[in-house]
Amino acid sequence: MTQRILILPGDGIGPEIVAEAIKVMQVFKDEGIDLDWSIGLIGGVAVDEEGAPYPESTRQAAHNCDAILLGAVGSPKHEGLPRNLRPERGLLDLRKDLDLFANLRPTIVFEELAHASPLKKDSIAGLDLLILRELTGDIYFGQPRGRRRTSDGAEEAFDTMHYSVPEIERIARIGFEAARRRSGRLCSVDKENVLETSRLWREVMIRVGSDYPDVSLSHMYVDNAAMQLLRNPKQFDVLVTGNMFGDILSDESAMLAGSIGLLPSASLNARSKGLYEPIHGSAPDLAGKGLANPLAMILSVGMMFRYTFDRIDLAQRIDSAVRSVLAAGLRSPDIAVSGEKAITTAAMGDAVVSALRS
Repeated sequence: MTQRILILPGDGIGPEIVAEAIKVMQVFKDEGIDLDWSIGLIGGVAVDEEGAPYPESTRQAAHNCDAILLGAVGSPKHEGLPRNLRPERGLLDLRKDLDLFANLRPTIVFEELAHASPLKKDSIAGLDLLILRELTGDIYFGQPRGRRRTSDGAEEAFDTMHYSVPEIERIARIGFEAARRRSGRLCSVDKENVLETSRLWREVMIRVGSDYPDVSLSHMYVDNAAMQLLRNPKQFDVLVTGNMFGDILSDESAMLAGSIGLLPSASLNARSKGLYEPIHGSAPDLAGKGLANPLAMILSVGMMFRYTFDRIDLAQRIDSAVRSVLAAGLRSPDIAVSGEKAITTAAMGDAVVSALRS
């Protein structure tokens, strides 16, 4: 059965890191894995060529594929555009259109890179953390939103934080299932002491948790969770939280690994159709210079094989190849420390391919 993949390179460093992901997929295709991929537009490049950050051609292709690989969206040249034409709108619309409500962001600290983190090595070495972020609700999508004038003529802006019980239930169950497959520990992150949405969130998490007696459920306020991620990250195994809190905490967790260029992600719908992307941005200052780290993009390919195609064997091969490249001392500029020589984006991709073929 052919596995159909839509590739959306996007903006900035997106095309460079996606090129290395394609090299990795070509290895498996050469081995007889039935993969078929096509290229589409999203973000700023889509605005330039199609007049919209998520054009109709991309929307149709997204609905007709089995999985999507995305590089990055965002560019300075489009920052002055109306909100509906901003590159980031393309990613939000894609997530909403396919109902990709569950965002899985693993943080694994490779032994070879523990020294690259600003945290003490003994506090992070061996860390294996999964942050599960609800992706299609919360303040990013809540209505009403906008700007208006008050009665005294002052301008104000407003956004609405919103969650329904079904939205919380479905992300809760994915979290409990993930915890059940790991260590059986789940921490739900909210702000229940001040937010009505968080009060509902906690009530639903407790109720759903009663269906998973083998999973230990705990709760933590988001401000404390942000501190504890730096103070003692190994206390966590699976964290489940809302869209905005998850956005912030998962980016913070990048520093545990030493670089945001190392962290992949998966965004899944109820049928395990997935959008796979590194969590870093488009880094326009690095674009075209061969300085970008492609490992998060390559590890995202591994997540695609794991979660959508159910080929855990191929995912494990990618993970092992990345580990072997790092063990060999190869580094991109973002993870090279004093005395270590950095290699280019393409060279890092080639090294992973070589490890896969060996």
